[in-house]
Amino acid sequence: MAERSIDTDPGRSSLSGAALPYNEMQTAEGAIRQHYLALDRRVATLEPEDLAERQKTLERFFLLQGITFTVYGAESSTERIIPTDLLPRIIPAEEWARIEAGLTQRLCALNMFLADIYGEQQILMDGVVPRELVLSAPSYRREMQNLFVPHQAYANVCGSDLIRQPNGEFAVLEDNLRVPSGVSYMLANREASRRTFPGTFRAAGVRAIDRYPDLLLTTLKSMAADWRPNPQVVVLTPGVYNSAYYEHAYLARLMGVPLVEGRDLVVHDNMVYMRTTTGLRRIDVIYRRVDDDFIDPLTFRRDSGLGAAGLFNAYRAGNVVICNAPGTGVADDKAVYAYVPEIIRYYLGEDAILPNIETYLCREPAQLSHVLANLDKLVVKAVGASGGYGMLIGPHASAKERADFGDAIKADPENYIAQPTIQLSTAPCLMDGEIEPRHVDLRPFILSGDKIVVTPGALTRVALKKGSLVVNSSQGGGSKDTWILAADPKDAQL
Repeated sequence: MAERSIDTDPGRSSLSGAALPYNEMQTAEGAIRQHYLALDRRVATLEPEDLAERQKTLERFFLLQGITFTVYGAESSTERIIPTDLLPRIIPAEEWARIEAGLTQRLCALNMFLADIYGEQQILMDGVVPRELVLSAPSYRREMQNLFVPHQAYANVCGSDLIRQPNGEFAVLEDNLRVPSGVSYMLANREASRRTFPGTFRAAGVRAIDRYPDLLLTTLKSMAADWRPNPQVVVLTPGVYNSAYYEHAYLARLMGVPLVEGRDLVVHDNMVYMRTTTGLRRIDVIYRRVDDDFIDPLTFRRDSGLGAAGLFNAYRAGNVVICNAPGTGVADDKAVYAYVPEIIRYYLGEDAILPNIETYLCREPAQLSHVLANLDKLVVKAVGASGGYGMLIGPHASAKERADFGDAIKADPENYIAQPTIQLSTAPCLMDGEIEPRHVDLRPFILSGDKIVVTPGALTRVALKKGSLVVNSSQGGGSKDTWILAADPKDAQL
């Protein structure tokens, strides 16, 4: 920043001829972008010791709040405080307006797609999306065929991952429609940020996100409001050993609804009840944080102890609503992702506001040959994997890793897609007392019930290791607060 030495050049791309990543704070000429000026001036007045103390304050807040996540397979303790950076990411109002419009358009089309493929399947008959691609996807649930979903809102909570391309334009990297996580970190980052830069925060005109729990509860209730005047909502968690258990408990507490596990539920005559100290209480809406396979051992995995026997039959009978609906995962399948622009055009008659990243489908012989010949330049992903697992970043992998991954692709090409190695944009981060750039992405949260609402905030995920492009917390990434600036002062955070 202005009076401090900052490494603002993250280094040229390892791909020959690739453009430098977009710098969120500075222009290519080194000037501070207008929306970062106030933060830059404030940080320039602080000594390294001041910054270090504010970072400790931030970490103490997370520690006292018990804000943790779990890393499976870690050699040390699996439960950790999520690494959080002191310096917020700032997005001006005009950029956010485009993001908001693009995400609303995208979720509207994806909900229509889900209603279609679980209904008349017109898009498959018209050949816009290959029938076998959808019907053979592991996340496609035949049990959902011809079931009524209120408002056709299959994905009630969506967390799409956006990246900023080197030209400064945002694009969608992937959609998360199953049980997307991270919103609790967005809320906690905001609370911590208000404590570490209170004056700058108040003056910046940051849009409020405090109402997210109320908006979520309203969305969930709207799914059953047509047949129950005051629906009983619960949050269904796999339990304390789940990586996102903190978030489940946090959201339940903020919404003022019970947090339940499968063993707390009873299904009788296709009605779902929860056990309480005063007897059984009927449940109308289940915000489930349990994967499809584990919802009901009578319908899906028979060895599951995380759901409740008979729950899906109650759902089928229309006596309970499950949010997100089972089977939504087929719409965020990484192979289906490649067809989303066509899906938007098919249902809405519009071009996609937010573009996709170029994607190669290994199921197609010509594209498979291209991928295998260019593994050193591509990112390859398993279509059903998430959290940074099942992925090869070609330029950063060894020759043996590329060869092994190539064998896996050839053995099961339908399970993989590939994309060019995108240089994620960089934002300033406090690293060991120095302010340095790190690669970031953006996960906004979109709610869909009787209407679609885009939360005016987001989780910015950070690749903490210098030069790394992996932002997932399960793979060593962190997060930071995201300030969406208000075009209208009345929308600003108080």
